[in-house]
Amino acid sequence: MAKSKSDPKTLKPATRLISAARDFSEHGIVSPAVYHASTILYPTYQELKDRKQTYQYGRRGTPTSRSVEAAIATLENGFASKVASSGLAAITTTLLSFLKPGDHLLMTDAVYAPVRSFCDGLLKNWGVVTEYYDPLLGGAISAFMRPSTRIVYCESPGSQTMEVQDIPAIAEVAHKAGATVVVDNTWSGGHYFNVFAHGGDISVHAATKYIVGHSDAMMGAVTCNEATWPRFKDGYETLGQFAGPDDMYLTLRGLRTIDVRLERHMRSALKIAEWLRGQPEVEEVLYPALPGAAGHELWRRDFTGSSGLFSVVLRPQSEAALGAFLDGLELFGMGYSWGGFESLCVPFKPVRSARPWSRQGTCLRFHIGLEDPDDLMADIKAGFERLKIAS
Repeated sequence: MAKSKSDPKTLKPATRLISAARDFSEHGIVSPAVYHASTILYPTYQELKDRKQTYQYGRRGTPTSRSVEAAIATLENGFASKVASSGLAAITTTLLSFLKPGDHLLMTDAVYAPVRSFCDGLLKNWGVVTEYYDPLLGGAISAFMRPSTRIVYCESPGSQTMEVQDIPAIAEVAHKAGATVVVDNTWSGGHYFNVFAHGGDISVHAATKYIVGHSDAMMGAVTCNEATWPRFKDGYETLGQFAGPDDMYLTLRGLRTIDVRLERHMRSALKIAEWLRGQPEVEEVLYPALPGAAGHELWRRDFTGSSGLFSVVLRPQSEAALGAFLDGLELFGMGYSWGGFESLCVPFKPVRSARPWSRQGTCLRFHIGLEDPDDLMADIKAGFERLKIAS
């Protein structure tokens, strides 16, 4: 158990990450134990009737789940957190907890693709109306609010296309209309953007990415303010959500080092993004932390740092040339995740309905891992040589 009893709010973020939730450890062991639990026994009939003991059933919480949830709430400066089996599970549980048939959901047009599928499928069949809005609207989102609008959903920066949203302006409009603001905060890891300080009510994460940080566990996280917590908690428990104990342990392990990992991701990504901007094959670098890039001013106002994920628009390329570039990469893998120690590169085609995607070039999403950036740039440079030969 940690000896310090300092008020966590007086500590710097990096220190809070190390000291958070240490009171769940026992016997002088630094990390909390991994509890594999289903049945939890009650010592007396009266206690069974009262159901007031700290742990009642495996799905309702163990020291393992409480430790990681307390640490994530500390990371995000929120009231309380819950974890789920994946980022998508965290998001869908949040939406199902607050929406009912006939409700109106305002969804950013830059949303993570599986969430779009959920909205256009299950939510639509359930009678919820989803309307996609231009992620750059800011306070002009007022024109889209309806009496039935229950949630305004943001993702900043946007998935793949990296639009930075004016969360404070959106939140001001939404709250005046009685709507709840949900923000996907995965890109910042919860470390470089404070959802609650900028007006959001709920922060959701694919914790699989930067919080886990090692590409070895699936995890989702939801952190609420005090007002939204009771309804979310009820929905979460009613839907039977939880996560596996070993994955929760890996999540807490990853969270402890997010400060140093994200700093390295950021430094390398900035160096590589700046270099890419000067390459003749590149039309545009979509990375809001880069001076002069789209969204940079809002990013500088609201964020305290950046992660290793950004996108690049190449000049239009043939499929053969794109294949030659990707297939020969030695240090960049092709895989649909990010946030781990390894670098990744995948092509994408934006799916948009409210704000048409006007760029004509070939799009690539890069995740810059923890390798030396000079080696990564050499790998990309060799890829551009292959691309030119195949064009």
